[in-house]
Amino acid sequence: MLRIRKHVLVATLSLFALGASVSFAQGLPQDGPLADGKISEEELAGILSTAQHQLIRLSDTATHEYEEIIQDPAPDSPAAWMLMKDGETVKRLNLDSQVEGMPASAKIMVYRAALKSVARKGEINAAAILYTGRLNEESDTEVLVIEHEHRLGVSGNKVIGYEVEDGKIAWAKPVTQKKPYQWFYDAKEDAS
Repeated sequence: MLRIRKHVLVATLSLFALGASVSFAQGLPQDGPLADGKISEEELAGILSTAQHQLIRLSDTATHEYEEIIQDPAPDSPAAWMLMKDGETVKRLNLDSQVEGMPASAKIMVYRAALKSVARKGEINAAAILYTGRLNEESDTEVLVIEHEHRLGVSGNKVIGYEVEDGKIAWAKPVTQKKPYQWFYDAKEDAS
């Protein structure tokens, strides 16, 4: 779990630093302390720290709860979690009755739409969808995918190989992939 935290931290900081200046300059109050659209290094460090801690909290909670699904011999089903506006509370988005019988890819689409709706209403700070699959068609390597997005402009996919042996999950080194902003904002044409 410590490896996941370290990689989430590195990915979060790098993704956030690249998109921070554009994301923060939009929608600032005319008379607020950031009205000039500039953020000091101290302010940016505080914002990065907040986003980092919130994504780690969300990812840790969601992964811990999803481990039960991975260990169950039944086929794994996608699931989603939200970090609420208080920055502390993590809740699972339960759409089980609405997505029953759907293929996993359709369930993921439903979760994305539901998270987008909640995010655009300002109800959450961050969200994640977890699902499993194969690394590729020729591989037997099982992977956990964590799609995550934070309202402060951080978005990515974490892909982590795993094996279940004797009821315990052994995690491989995570790999981070770019993911377009979908839930909190519309992605720009040239951005990812």
